[in-house]
Amino acid sequence: MCSTDLAAKETAIARFLQEYPRAVEAGRGHPALHGCEDVRWSEFPECPAAIPVLLHGLLDQAAAPEAERVLTNSILNSVREMNLAMPTVLPFLLRLASDPQVPVQSDLLHLLVSIAGFSEPIDGRNEAMVHWFGSDSDHPEREQCRAVFAENASVVTLLAEELTRPDDRARLRQAAGLM
Repeated sequence: MCSTDLAAKETAIARFLQEYPRAVEAGRGHPALHGCEDVRWSEFPECPAAIPVLLHGLLDQAAAPEAERVLTNSILNSVREMNLAMPTVLPFLLRLASDPQVPVQSDLLHLLVSIAGFSEPIDGRNEAMVHWFGSDSDHPEREQCRAVFAENASVVTLLAEELTRPDDRARLRQAAGLM
């Protein structure tokens, strides 16, 4: 399995900060990020404490693409598994993706579609799927993410309209229980 461990995530964030030391200031005071620094990110297994740095970096014109890349790698543990922090970071991503001033808004929309895909329930009768992705009982973050999407259904509806691919629109709506 291809996975990223905590040390690699923290190293990537340190490199990001070296390259973009002012990026963390870009999002200060932005309403979409209210409360992100109050979360104890490091209490989630395999989640770096510096998630707010990356969220703020999404608002810096120069740093945003790299912040989005490093954030994505930090909130996904592997190509098939979300970090347990995903339901907590998801409201921030939804709010940022709703802001047309965010330099990587379209990238965040596609990240949300990916998160919606990761959040889909796994059919427990399908042994291959359970083998590869684990059962839903072993991954409560899936249902928690679906709940966050549902709580933000009005935002999800608007964001889905911005997607060009019908499958992406459907996946996002389905995660919010709109289909």
